[in-house]
Amino acid sequence: MIRDRLAQSIEASGYAFVRFREMRATLEACGPMSDWPAFAASWNDLEVDPYLAERGRYRRRRFAVFAVDATEGIARQPHQPHFQGQEYNQLFGGVERWFDPVVDEVAESATMRTILRWCNHLFSELAQAGDAGVRTGPPWHVEVHQFRIEARADAAGHPTPEGVHRDGVDFVLVLLVSRDNIVSGTTTVFDRDGMPLGSFTLTDPCDAALVDDRRVAHGVTPVAPSDLARPGRRDVLVVTFRRRSG
Repeated sequence: MIRDRLAQSIEASGYAFVRFREMRATLEACGPMSDWPAFAASWNDLEVDPYLAERGRYRRRRFAVFAVDATEGIARQPHQPHFQGQEYNQLFGGVERWFDPVVDEVAESATMRTILRWCNHLFSELAQAGDAGVRTGPPWHVEVHQFRIEARADAAGHPTPEGVHRDGVDFVLVLLVSRDNIVSGTTTVFDRDGMPLGSFTLTDPCDAALVDDRRVAHGVTPVAPSDLARPGRRDVLVVTFRRRSG
């Protein structure tokens, strides 16, 4: 199975880059994505990130939290802030950041549920492989981020304004939803000593990066318009899985 090969790749190197055809196929083996057009269109309704508004960078986003248990139950949690420690985010670490919530239609969509279910299968398999004797996946604290990075001729867009970083979770999925009129946006993955392990660019809808955040860091280069006469954009879904305590 594709998912098994990805698990082996992540176990070996700490990350995997998946091209869109393979990623779409493995997702659809886990559930329907028939509402993908509406799911992707929801990126047109994101709110400006207020924490970056005064820094000249243009990022829009929405945020949601889910709990996923060992029986594959997926439950959206009450809206809450996004928080990272300073050791993971030197720009905004230690700050409770409140973002507008992912709208219900997107959170409950078939595509979103398929993505979360697929991530649960893969990340639980990886967690079990690392814990001898554990036969079921752990309960997960799951955060979902809708990001749009906008770029203009006079202002590049910064997908990772915090620079090369770890997210302070166990596993990360970065799924490209759309990109238009931009160049660059190259992802590089680094080991814990800062040595680059590999680079790639998400270019087609459903291109994906999978990261074992416990072992590697990542960063993405700024994006700029290819046609300077009009703006560009990079839309991604970021899903993070962290073991729930208690």
